[in-house]
Amino acid sequence: MTRGQSNELKGKIRRPTVMKVAPPYGLLVLALCLGFTARVVEAKTRRNSTRPVTEPSEARAINVIFAWWRISAGDGWNISGELCSGIASDNGTELNNRPGIKCDCTYNSGTTCHIHALRVHATSDWNGSSNVTGPLPEELWSLTYLNSLDLAQNLLTGPLPPSVANLTRLQYLSLSINALSGELPKELGKLTQLRPLAVSTNNFSGTLPPEIGNCTKLEQLYIDSSGVSGAIPLTFANLVNMQTVFASDNELTGRLPDFIGSWSKLTTLRLEGNSLQGPIPSTFSNLTALKDLRICDLSNGNSPLDFLTNMKSLTTLMLRNNNISGSIPSNLNEHPSLSLLFLGNNRLTGSLPRQKASKLQFIDLSYNELSGSIPPWVFDRNLQLNLVANNFATESPNNSNVLLLPSGLNCLQRSFPCNRGDPQYSSFAIKCGGPQMRSAMGIVHEADNETLGPSSYYVSRERRWAVSNTGLPSSSSNPEYKSSFIYQIPNTRDPELFHYSRISAGSLRYYGLGLENGGYNVTLHFVETKFDDPTVWKSLGRRVFDIYIQGNLAVKNFDIRKEAGGMSLIAVVMEFTARVTENHLEIHLFWAGKGTCCVPAHGTYGPTISAISVTPADFIPTVRNNPPNDPANKKIRTGGVVGIAVSVGAISFSSAWHCHEKKRELELVDSNLTELNEDEARRLIGVALLCIQSTPAARPSMSRVVAMLSGDAEIPCVTSKPGYLTEWNFSDITSKFLMDPDSSTSSLVTTS
Repeated sequence: MTRGQSNELKGKIRRPTVMKVAPPYGLLVLALCLGFTARVVEAKTRRNSTRPVTEPSEARAINVIFAWWRISAGDGWNISGELCSGIASDNGTELNNRPGIKCDCTYNSGTTCHIHALRVHATSDWNGSSNVTGPLPEELWSLTYLNSLDLAQNLLTGPLPPSVANLTRLQYLSLSINALSGELPKELGKLTQLRPLAVSTNNFSGTLPPEIGNCTKLEQLYIDSSGVSGAIPLTFANLVNMQTVFASDNELTGRLPDFIGSWSKLTTLRLEGNSLQGPIPSTFSNLTALKDLRICDLSNGNSPLDFLTNMKSLTTLMLRNNNISGSIPSNLNEHPSLSLLFLGNNRLTGSLPRQKASKLQFIDLSYNELSGSIPPWVFDRNLQLNLVANNFATESPNNSNVLLLPSGLNCLQRSFPCNRGDPQYSSFAIKCGGPQMRSAMGIVHEADNETLGPSSYYVSRERRWAVSNTGLPSSSSNPEYKSSFIYQIPNTRDPELFHYSRISAGSLRYYGLGLENGGYNVTLHFVETKFDDPTVWKSLGRRVFDIYIQGNLAVKNFDIRKEAGGMSLIAVVMEFTARVTENHLEIHLFWAGKGTCCVPAHGTYGPTISAISVTPADFIPTVRNNPPNDPANKKIRTGGVVGIAVSVGAISFSSAWHCHEKKRELELVDSNLTELNEDEARRLIGVALLCIQSTPAARPSMSRVVAMLSGDAEIPCVTSKPGYLTEWNFSDITSKFLMDPDSSTSSLVTTS
């Protein structure tokens, strides 16, 4: 016995009672008692000094993995070199460390610890660490006691190997938001204890392995933006415990399976942005636990809404662009929890229901064929209702008791009746999501800072333009419909033009109303501000949407950052041409379910735009480009317009410049005119003087000319005389021609 043990015994051993036994028996009994007590104390001391240790092979594997990924254990665990120590072995605390492990130290009578959970999640967000990069190390698959593996939100690359089948105890597997590639291994089907499986936002390819149908305990499946394609395997019919499915932004094909109707525990189903075919199966009527149903963009098939009858738990129903026909079910008011109803871009007919569900706040029924009377609930102040592009009456019939559309919607029915046949405008420009702003070219962009929501619209006061928005950001508690930032945009003369943007989680349409028919130049300004540089996981997000001009697909899967060379905070300007034939123009930015939904945050997807300008492309406007009640129009002759008549050899530019220098430009105007807008005449003369500058760089482009003529751009002061004027020798006949009042082309400005 050591001296330390002896001293310890002195303080802990009670002196035994001496028994009155005749010797030599008394000494024998005393010795036996002392020996027994010493053994008990020694055993107790040994037990207290022995700590459970991490299984050596698992400890080696963790050390290799962490070295490979260049990460280290955080505070609170791996104390004194023992991995399963501190909070790692405390079952009373959650695994919040990044990186971190959880151990079970009850093996071998409490002497051995096995690693049950490994979390290497978004390491760039934790204590300034860098993201984990590179392939999955083979040592990972030797941790066979794992029941939870979370490697989400990193920059992992390479394939998911078949060795994943070694982790048969896994109940939780998350590999989401990485850059993994290759096909999903069929060996995933051997992880039969899995509850959640998350592989979303990766670069996988190929089809979904049918073997996943063996994971019958699976409750949550996240494969959105994963890259998979092909039909949904028939073996998935076995997944009857399924509760949540996110499968948007893939290339899933084939008919929407009937067997989904057997997933009776399903509460959330999202199937947007695929190539699936309809109709929606009638078996969906069995999904009575559904709360959030989002199926969009089905091709083929005719999907009636009868399957909704028994879905009394619904809170969100989004079924846009699915070829849904028939009328809106009259019993939708019997869905007590329904708060959002999106049935836009279908073929619904008939009238609106007489009643609505009590909690229904957001309704999108735009772009259908609805008509008939307007029920009183439409005017509920707490309701957002989008009825754009339907067939409701815009004028009151003889029956004065008939309710008409809410304010502004009469301009946005399918016929777009406002100023149709009587155009007032030839251009418009909008500062999307922000205050009025003038560009470096002098174009005035009108303010568009109205508060829009998931199903809303706005018509400008002069009925010159309008905007319609539909879409609810996914899982976002604080959705954004406008954004602003203060960063500089280096590649533009108009950085302030990009400091505000309009955002939509679905469909964003801008309309030009009361436009003169003809060809137009459409200029759209974009900038991406939400994604970080490519060294962190937040860069893995993709904002993708389609651009339609006048109903025609102009750009499919438009990606602002990709257009900017893979960088954020770079201005992107897209130019298109469009022909207006019925006095209105539509610019449609449409999220077709493509791109990521949740990187860097939930709801980061859908169209965004900073500014719009529309100017004539191939005609000289014959309208004043002012509202009908604008006082500036009082001096303007109806149906007339001041134009520029150019007669080669008949105009003295020198005399025109002389009048300009003396501020007597109006002397150039035809004296036979009976009505004259002096401001417009000066504007035309100023533009003409710009156009005769000898230096090409000083002459404006045709689009700028049109913008200046229409009043959308300022005309800069012309301070320098064109150099060639000093070299010209004008004959007396030219000067006489200028002053001849009988000549129909004797001036720069005349009637058209």
